[in-house]
Amino acid sequence: MANGHHLKKAKRVLEIEIAALQRVRRRLGPAFLRAIQLMRQRLEDGGKIIVTGIGKSGHIGHKIAATLASTGTTSVALDPVDAAHGDLGVVSPKDLIVVLSYSGNTDELLRVVPLLKRLGTPIVGITGNLRSPLAKQADVAIDISVNQEACPLNLAPTSSTTAMLAIGDAIAMVLLESRGFRREDFARLHPGGTIGRDLLLKVSEIMRPRSAMPICKPETTVAKALSQITAKRCGAAVVVDPRGKLLGIYTHGDFARSYQRDPEIGHRPLRSVMTKNPVTITVDSLAAKALHIFETHRIEDLIVLDASRRPVGLVDSQDLARFRLY
Repeated sequence: MANGHHLKKAKRVLEIEIAALQRVRRRLGPAFLRAIQLMRQRLEDGGKIIVTGIGKSGHIGHKIAATLASTGTTSVALDPVDAAHGDLGVVSPKDLIVVLSYSGNTDELLRVVPLLKRLGTPIVGITGNLRSPLAKQADVAIDISVNQEACPLNLAPTSSTTAMLAIGDAIAMVLLESRGFRREDFARLHPGGTIGRDLLLKVSEIMRPRSAMPICKPETTVAKALSQITAKRCGAAVVVDPRGKLLGIYTHGDFARSYQRDPEIGHRPLRSVMTKNPVTITVDSLAAKALHIFETHRIEDLIVLDASRRPVGLVDSQDLARFRLY
């Protein structure tokens, strides 16, 4: 009974916040467009977006600044209290300030807004009160007013902070698209994480080079191919024609599966036992594509080809863990 009651309350919170976002969406218009225009102008002139707020709005401000920075918009978060004690040095006349305050009456912010205006930086206020001092002093005021907080006491910032965060995301995504930010740009800003690894890491960086893989002729016997496989600690031999182009692959697993049926298989030429037209990948492909191929085809070895279909490397499934590709 209690569990059902808790779920009902939780769903009610989400319903209230969804309604708040829908309300904010309906009111998006000229003020939002003007804010984007000002931001683009400042960024094109070499400025940055500075986001400031106090309390819960301050936490939202840090997230908005981080999202902007991670999507190619130069941005920093500024504590308004610290700003009045020296941190205004981070502000340049080329910058734009985004001030977050649902009430628009926060003392710490109102003390610093005139200082910012004195520097000549445009101010975009994101507030739930268009009649507030913040809205009146801002060059642009975006309305994020909500009918009620999701808090049962209608006190804790919930719907209002959700609306504030969503507007910040909307600003970041519109700027991203309008400035032609690409997947490659995103990857360059996230080199250490999964996103960067998926978007930047190439097959050429994870493959075993040609010198480390057994390259055999069609007439090479299975026994000799196995000797090369063992010597190079590789899982497969690659079979090529006289021009060096790929003909097929023969794996240690192929031998293990065939030996019981044919104990004389060691004397057979690779042309008679190899897998023709094996699954391959080009050397300039993303490593994420190689992972997808392994998962789709359930293979252990993936041949890497150059533009002329000549083998230049091999990716062994056991190598994926070293690059945290799994």
